[in-house]
Amino acid sequence: MKYGFSGALIVLIILLSAGSLWAHHSPSAIFDMSKRFTLTGTVTKVDWINPHIVVFMDAKGAHGAVENWKFESNPPAWFRRLGVGRADFAKAIGQTITIEGVRARDGSLYGYLQKITFPDGNSMELINPSDNK
Repeated sequence: MKYGFSGALIVLIILLSAGSLWAHHSPSAIFDMSKRFTLTGTVTKVDWINPHIVVFMDAKGAHGAVENWKFESNPPAWFRRLGVGRADFAKAIGQTITIEGVRARDGSLYGYLQKITFPDGNSMELINPSDNK
């Protein structure tokens, strides 16, 4: 009985780990990495959560109507290693920023943030090591 319980526990741990790995994805699975674009708008919200921070912004669309965009980015730990914290993004709420990124393959108002330029002119670019090969 002792070994049966231990074996079941090990199987459960492996299954839960596999689910976590499955949930984490490469950006290229969702975003068209070959079509970079630039968008300027007003930050409305920042979610500083794992596994990726999310920046929400309102920007004028092609026909002048306001579009509500959502940009995924790297995890909070990545930004903290660079000395950038939640407050750095929070102070941009209500301010105009420029984002360079790639759009979701499904054409929705969802993108992957690759560079952000804050209202004070400071910018930060997320560099993919595979781009430098």
